[in-house]
Amino acid sequence: MGIRWFKYVSPFGVYVASLYAFFTTGFAVFIPIIYAFVAIPVAELFLKPDPTNLSAAEEELIKNDTVYDVLLWLIVPLQYIALFFFLYQVAFVPQSTADLVGKTGVMALLCGTFGINVGHELGHRVNAFEQGLAKALLLTSLYMHFFVEHNKGHHKNVATPHDPSSARYGEALYSFFFRTITGSYASAWHIANTDLRKKGLSVFSWRNEMMRITVIQIVFTAAIFFVFGLKAGLLFLAAALGGILLLETVNYIEHYGLSRQQIAEGKYERAMPHHSWNSSHVIGRLMLFELSRHSDHHYLASRKYQVLRHYDTAPQMPTGYPGMMLLALVPPLWFWVMNRRIQQMQENSISKALVSASG
Repeated sequence: MGIRWFKYVSPFGVYVASLYAFFTTGFAVFIPIIYAFVAIPVAELFLKPDPTNLSAAEEELIKNDTVYDVLLWLIVPLQYIALFFFLYQVAFVPQSTADLVGKTGVMALLCGTFGINVGHELGHRVNAFEQGLAKALLLTSLYMHFFVEHNKGHHKNVATPHDPSSARYGEALYSFFFRTITGSYASAWHIANTDLRKKGLSVFSWRNEMMRITVIQIVFTAAIFFVFGLKAGLLFLAAALGGILLLETVNYIEHYGLSRQQIAEGKYERAMPHHSWNSSHVIGRLMLFELSRHSDHHYLASRKYQVLRHYDTAPQMPTGYPGMMLLALVPPLWFWVMNRRIQQMQENSISKALVSASG
């Protein structure tokens, strides 16, 4: 029990490889990307998912073990160290075009897996310290509004027409990108403004969280351009965009084609495990700190990553997150695989309803 947390050290191997990529040239620059999007998807095609859940006693012990929290806290300074080395290398050390592309891609990988993904986990915590860490991580991808929209918008509206982060049946990834990025940003402003109006305060106030976020991100970006120059600044923006697209690709695969039933005007049934796609493929789970056990996360958002559960009733992805993300890049292939699964789920649901009615 005492070293069960050690398996979550594995993502730090990707981090070390990423630091090495920033200081090397040639093929080695691309090793973290190859690992994430070639090695893991291939391995998870052959490795069976692990649906095992913790016992009640194990869960009680593990959820209160601060080691799991410290692992996440450490990622904040490490992310900024990585960003500094990336910016320094691309700004002041001569690089080939291939190396610049590779290093920007590696920084994008860190923005998506460490910056936004861990920022997402910490953003669900209830204390100001961890929420502050979440915002600091999201800043490295210039996506701080995710903290506002995800917690107060996405979790409320998931799998409904009101959620810009839930992909609709038949919607391709590339059109989803535009809808979710613009819709989530607009939703974050709406949420922040509404919160202030409820308190009788002006939306044009420093107490407006979106106003603060906007200023912080502008100052942060301007500082990077000032210190490291135009080229490094533009590559930082490219890396941040890459991290954002990784996040939104994950959003796409997590809820594609699933919907909650409307029970009254403007009201929907509670989000249940079957409203999110789940994956218990081990390597992807560990790399993303259990994000792929997404059904349980939406069922109980306060549950920490180390105790998330597998539900047999949740729709299961055919492979892990990295492989599913690659599949989503080819819409015809994605539709061929996933639409058939959704149709089969619907047929099974109808069959069960008929059996229940006849009984």
